[in-house]
Amino acid sequence: MPVLDPADAAELERYDQFVRSHPHRALTQDVRWGIVKDDWGQEAVYVEEGGRIVSAMTVLVRRLPGGFSVLYAPRGPLVDWDDEHAVASILAEAAPLATKHRAIMTRMDPEIRFDDALDSWMRTQPGWVVKNVGAGKDDLIQPRYNMVVALKDAEGNQLTEEELLRKYNSTTRSRVRAGLRKGVEMSLGSSEEDLRIFYDVYSQMARRKEITARDATYFERMREAFGDRMHIAVARHEGDVLAVAILIDYYGKLSYLYAGSSDVKRNLYGSNVLNHALMAFGLDHGAESYDLGGVFALDSSDGLYVFKRAFAKADGATELIGEIDIVHRKLAYAALATALPRMQHGRRMVAARLSQAKKRRAAAKKAARAHAIPPVGG
Repeated sequence: MPVLDPADAAELERYDQFVRSHPHRALTQDVRWGIVKDDWGQEAVYVEEGGRIVSAMTVLVRRLPGGFSVLYAPRGPLVDWDDEHAVASILAEAAPLATKHRAIMTRMDPEIRFDDALDSWMRTQPGWVVKNVGAGKDDLIQPRYNMVVALKDAEGNQLTEEELLRKYNSTTRSRVRAGLRKGVEMSLGSSEEDLRIFYDVYSQMARRKEITARDATYFERMREAFGDRMHIAVARHEGDVLAVAILIDYYGKLSYLYAGSSDVKRNLYGSNVLNHALMAFGLDHGAESYDLGGVFALDSSDGLYVFKRAFAKADGATELIGEIDIVHRKLAYAALATALPRMQHGRRMVAARLSQAKKRRAAAKKAARAHAIPPVGG
């Protein structure tokens, strides 16, 4: 079984080159993603023909109580899904990992578009559980719809900035132009100060919207993993920070990963200008696409979907094939399949309650400070 030996520099380089040049490449299939997910184990397998790698699968290993585990290939495997033999070959290479780690299941969610024929074929495979159409937020790890803006035309030519602007809806286009005209500017950096500014705004917005925020060390590990391909973007106006974001340029595929906006000068639409500036950066550097991230449903009442759709109006939502679980232990999988949605729902509820508590504490401190200020002349 060709298992990647990360200590073998030549083998690691071959594997990296394959992953980074694959049509469905994803930063989460890069072995450096294991640096970010340092609380998981990691394995990688591949298939080679004629001395060259033709498919690969980077797998995260989540340890569970009782000595069991769950294997997860985020956005993998990297294989030609139209070639059933190629799919079978890479999964055969990965199969011994299930025995080695006493895995309950191996989960895959390749970055390929939904296709009726492929979906039907997947559902005929023994031991596979396919989750896509009809699956809810609590049933999935990753959203099924990604809002991706193509930065090249159908012939592979780089768009001009004006052609890019025409892809947005009219409101967003006007907001971007107005913000730029009024002096909103974006900077890209990677310093400790850049990271501090990002995290301050990102964590404040998370509390404001009652969503779970990553720990600051998560972004430090991300910077360690991807180096100068990770950019910390900050939109400012006359020194005021309006919006922030983390962008990774994964060899031509730009991913807008985490973001936040402040409460100052919201009439300047800093987040709109920031996203446009990042796409313009992509145009200047020959990027092929800009991924705004996923949404679980195309729901116009969801503000996040409405915001992302405004930029991806011309390209629409990219519907992915969904998640596929290869079940290794049926009884344990049945228990896990029941427990996981409840756990995910519970985590969101706990995060919302913690956020509300933090808001109440902050409001109480503010009120206490206001009462402590003596009156003028007192």
